[in-house]
Amino acid sequence: MSSNQLLPYVLTLVLSLLACTETGTKTDLPLNNHDWPVYSGDLMARQYSSLDQINHTTVSELKLQWRYDSAKGQAIAAASELQVNPLIVDGVLYGRNPNYNVFALDAASGREIWSYQPNATYSGLSYMRGLTLWESGERRHLFFTTGHWLFALDAHSGKLVKEFGDNGVVDLRAGLGRKVDTVSINAPSPGVVFENLLIMGSAVLETEGAAPGDIRAYDVETGDIVWTFHTIPRPGEFGADTWPEDYLAKAGGANAWAGMSLDPKRATVYVPTGSPTPDFDGSQRAGKNLFANCVIALDARTGERRWHFQTVHHDLWDRDLSSAPTLATIDKEGQAVDVVIQASKQGVLYVLDRDSGEPVFPISEQAVSQQGIPGQHPWPSQPKVSLPEPFSRQSFTEKDLSDINPETHAYVSSLFAQTKPHSYFAPIGEQPTIINPGFYGGANWGGGAFDPETGWYYINATEAPALVHYEKIELPTGTASGSGMVGFRKQCSGCHGRELKGFYPYAPNLQGVSSRLSREQALRTVREGKGRMMSFAHLPKHQQEALVDYLFALDRQLGQQDAQADTVTGEEPTEEHFVFAGYNDFLDQRYYPAIKPPWGTLSAFNMATGKRLWQRVLGEHPELSAEGVPPTGTRNYGGPLVTAGGLLIIAATMDEQLRIFDKRSGELLWSYQLPAAGYATPSTYSVNGRQFIVIAASGGKLGTKSGDAYLAFSLP
Repeated sequence: MSSNQLLPYVLTLVLSLLACTETGTKTDLPLNNHDWPVYSGDLMARQYSSLDQINHTTVSELKLQWRYDSAKGQAIAAASELQVNPLIVDGVLYGRNPNYNVFALDAASGREIWSYQPNATYSGLSYMRGLTLWESGERRHLFFTTGHWLFALDAHSGKLVKEFGDNGVVDLRAGLGRKVDTVSINAPSPGVVFENLLIMGSAVLETEGAAPGDIRAYDVETGDIVWTFHTIPRPGEFGADTWPEDYLAKAGGANAWAGMSLDPKRATVYVPTGSPTPDFDGSQRAGKNLFANCVIALDARTGERRWHFQTVHHDLWDRDLSSAPTLATIDKEGQAVDVVIQASKQGVLYVLDRDSGEPVFPISEQAVSQQGIPGQHPWPSQPKVSLPEPFSRQSFTEKDLSDINPETHAYVSSLFAQTKPHSYFAPIGEQPTIINPGFYGGANWGGGAFDPETGWYYINATEAPALVHYEKIELPTGTASGSGMVGFRKQCSGCHGRELKGFYPYAPNLQGVSSRLSREQALRTVREGKGRMMSFAHLPKHQQEALVDYLFALDRQLGQQDAQADTVTGEEPTEEHFVFAGYNDFLDQRYYPAIKPPWGTLSAFNMATGKRLWQRVLGEHPELSAEGVPPTGTRNYGGPLVTAGGLLIIAATMDEQLRIFDKRSGELLWSYQLPAAGYATPSTYSVNGRQFIVIAASGGKLGTKSGDAYLAFSLP
């Protein structure tokens, strides 16, 4: 390495060491760091790097440097989702594989240093997004979750930290105020570390009986819970009056499943929460339902609420805040303002003052329709963002229907004719209702990237509407078969459908399940969960058994294997219910979104003005291009990475491409065909003065094949 090449590296190293000295921890301010020590790059969730060796001039020379097949030949689940944003510290890369392993690699060569496989007892969901690192002196611990278990590993050896919890493991079900064996919980997104605390959110069920989404801080050395913030207030706590008093004890959700961000100087953690449960059904939870659908600022030392901002009141649309908020400093009328930027499924950005929670750009309360099904208690108004400009379409009319060919247009037009007119936050009724953007955004867990050099913010989005409604049905009561039918309709049919066909590409087809599984195997899946399906342990044993018996009988009836298998005789007592009819995306006959392209976009915003600077189509369906359809963009997962080298780096798309754009113009500069779709946010780092970009090629969502490979790119 020449002296000219060495100087920038030395300066970067000195600056990062100075930052470490000032803040007391390497992960607080990695702005000038050659590492990627935190999920999303830094505690402020900016997904930014100051590295610039790979830049406009050099990016065309980018080559694959190494590939690590993390499953090492072992079978992986067909729908596994390796959404990991790997950590890189001092030349070591830490990641996970689809079979729950945690591993350490030499970040320059991809050579494995160690790998840890959790005991088979600690099974969990098939998707995971990363790890959390804590350092003190020579000690370095990695925290990760599998199912409802939180682990601590020694990052040097890959061995369990025996002093943490029970021989290195903590049960996340404990401390929620519910019976432990009835709680279904996991934590796909990593927590954040502040001083000696690991602050964690969680994912819970979205149906009746879900656990509450409490935010909890664990002692990093012992695993003890130090503080808890109740996202569903207990009686007498602030916000309890936004719920029916008799429902508080069984209310669930309002959980932070998407991660969180931290301002170490303010000692404040910023938490985005999801919807209350059951999703789409507000009949038992009249009120605004704090602290669901909120950005919450908490004292990181005590868990005390400093402020909150609710983005949706009394959510009936599953409008979770789906990514960690980005902490940024923007220029507002000549003044530097510290803000929280919260992307949303709604396709808008909520920009809030970091100290007060007040909107930096105007947000008004807009009156909304109350015409849904009876007894849902819709709130009369909802927050409406005026600036920044939306990054996804906010309306849907006949002119928005897909016209990629005449057959498609005719098909989606026939479906559209059955819907009621789209309006802002219209309650769902018996007539099909269009939700646009759909269930998965807008933005999802990948979030956005903020460039502190320019004050620009970048966000990718999916443009795919949903088509939903409620069904009025008579559900039987008082018998085992009736209990099974009620349980199936309330807990299962929303994902798998009344005819067990599933909802492509998210929920699997269950037709034939009674011949593929034994009754005990099906009961085990209900009790423990499998793949993306969480445990339904909150259901009493007799209800689990009744549900499985009904499912098997329904499957045989639908398959005409047993014409007498109908579980409802017509003589049983019944009650009228409105039941959510399922997660139906509004799709054409080939499962493409029913809206005109683009179906995937990448946008840049000037955060000083809130104006969108450019928007590009993100992704392509080659089979449509072969038909002469211009690039449409694709549905996408995972976020962007922006660098001081002038680059915007993102995978995320169904076409399995890793792309690098010019961050100022949006021009595509480079692309690479991955072995599976990169539904993960890339990381970048430097080892011995050489910059790398790494991506987990995960696949497994949106009907695409699953993968297990990590690929690292650098200059020759």
